[in-house]
Amino acid sequence: MENPGQGFTERKARLIAEIKASDSPIGLGKDTSNLFRDRNAGGKRRLDVRAFNHVLEVNPGEGWVDVEGMTPYDVLVAQTLKHGVVPAVVPQLKSITIGGAVAGVGIEASSFRYGLVHDTMLEIEVLTGSGEVVVARPDNEHRDLFFGFPNSYGTLGYALRVRARTVPVKPFVELHHRQYASAYKCFAALRELCDSDADFVDGVVFGRDQMVITVGRFVDQAPWVSDYTYKNIFYRSLLKQDVDFLSVSDFIWRWDTDWFWCSKNLGAQKPLIRRLLGPSRLNSRFYTRVMRWNSRLGLTRWLDRFSGVHRESVIQDVDVPIEHASEFLEFFLKEIGILPVWLCPIRAREPAGHFQLYPVKAQQLLVNFGFWDVVRREQAFDSGFHNRLIEKKVQQLGGIKSLYSDSYFPEPEFWRTYNGDAWRRLKARYDPRGVLGDLYRKTVLKD
Repeated sequence: MENPGQGFTERKARLIAEIKASDSPIGLGKDTSNLFRDRNAGGKRRLDVRAFNHVLEVNPGEGWVDVEGMTPYDVLVAQTLKHGVVPAVVPQLKSITIGGAVAGVGIEASSFRYGLVHDTMLEIEVLTGSGEVVVARPDNEHRDLFFGFPNSYGTLGYALRVRARTVPVKPFVELHHRQYASAYKCFAALRELCDSDADFVDGVVFGRDQMVITVGRFVDQAPWVSDYTYKNIFYRSLLKQDVDFLSVSDFIWRWDTDWFWCSKNLGAQKPLIRRLLGPSRLNSRFYTRVMRWNSRLGLTRWLDRFSGVHRESVIQDVDVPIEHASEFLEFFLKEIGILPVWLCPIRAREPAGHFQLYPVKAQQLLVNFGFWDVVRREQAFDSGFHNRLIEKKVQQLGGIKSLYSDSYFPEPEFWRTYNGDAWRRLKARYDPRGVLGDLYRKTVLKD
């Protein structure tokens, strides 16, 4: 465990000097990214932030952890588990960094209780575009940045350190998988379960009449423990058994082995290929590298052109008020048709209404729909056609979508949705030189 007053201070000083020395556009120099949109390389100066990957302090008594922004969650969780705690919300993939989850939007099956990742942060230390480092808390002179940083995607500054809430854990998680044959019954049950004593609630839509809600609770003992890190596939187990037990670590990373179910696109769910890959390659880091490689070479685009199929990547997470969840699902199954779909309830904590760039009402119950695949059609369609259909429907139903992947909003609609007035005020204060870029141009125009 590193003393925050030593290496962290030295690393900060180096970055401050670098950002003050440049008036050209700036981006992060790092090895990994969980953004699912192609980006223009451009002429940005890269700040090397890879060294900001330390867990600085875990305080289980007060219920928080201090951690540098580039720390991936698997490193963070491994350290906190030594103290019998984990971050209140741990996104599903090991390679996600806590700084990325705060600057974007992070979610998991505990989000019905604790909100999104940024709802669990207590303070953030941010390197701003002006070259200053400020500590932002909900009760200090930088409270505007504290409540404006989530969903800013690096356009206001970079999170060098995050203090996040932790919760105590037990050694195991007991899972109950409940099947439903209609959307109405599924979402009615989901609403009730979010008012229960469960520690985790999420679900999967396998078909119009086949849905599963999983309820998880921490337990001290388990009669058996399943293993979904190699030969067995977690999402398939939801339809095969009603009760299951996992170690707390394996539960946290239950989705990482198969990237939820997206490993099927690499053939990694076929037993022979699974054995050839081995456990060390069955994880989100390996799949992301393959995805980046394919994006550069355009292999699947070439295959689709050769076969005469028109394709569109539809990789999205959208949050819809639970009273409109059935309507959204019906629309999605009819117009898009990707399956499975992940369901994750969210109830933002107070003072959620103050998070200006990802505005949701405090205590409002939303359902996150996660779908990550490709729509293939024989007939041609405009670029972004299906993604735009989704954006319009989400807007119509009073929902909001994450910006980690492709977006097609017209600019006026984008700024209405994500509070352009608030962003511009924050931009003027924390990045007056504009070296960190424009939120719309970065997330929609891919600059």
